[in-house]
Amino acid sequence: TSTLSRQFASTTSSRAKNRIYPSRVRSEDELQTLLLMSASSRTPLLTLWRTQWCTLSDEIRPVIHELLERDGVGEGSGGVSFVEVETDSPDLGGMGGVALRYAVNQDPTLLAFDRQEPQLETKVVKAEDLKSREFLRRWIEREAARQG
Repeated sequence: TSTLSRQFASTTSSRAKNRIYPSRVRSEDELQTLLLMSASSRTPLLTLWRTQWCTLSDEIRPVIHELLERDGVGEGSGGVSFVEVETDSPDLGGMGGVALRYAVNQDPTLLAFDRQEPQLETKVVKAEDLKSREFLRRWIEREAARQG
């Protein structure tokens, strides 16, 4: 005879799917909504602050998408959400508006939010870091470990 066993756990699995928001944030209300959703789901929100004409952003966006979607980086720690923020949108006030409030003064900038708070100590602005797949992988893993 064979014995079937069933796994039992008192906690839910921490493996959650990463979420990529398809449209760029162009207003403060949109950003605040995503920050609230992130905090309520205890999922860090990763943001790429960029302008419409930024070619470096166009280079790194597909790498971040691939790391999050295909590779599932961060999902083992609970997952992350990701959105691009269009810094030069009139409704965000350009670099002197909402971006300045979060100490974003370079284009592009990667900035994580944990419980609606910007994680300024881990903000990424160096071009060589933004272009490094391995650096981005480690950064996403570290931010996902915060678990919002």
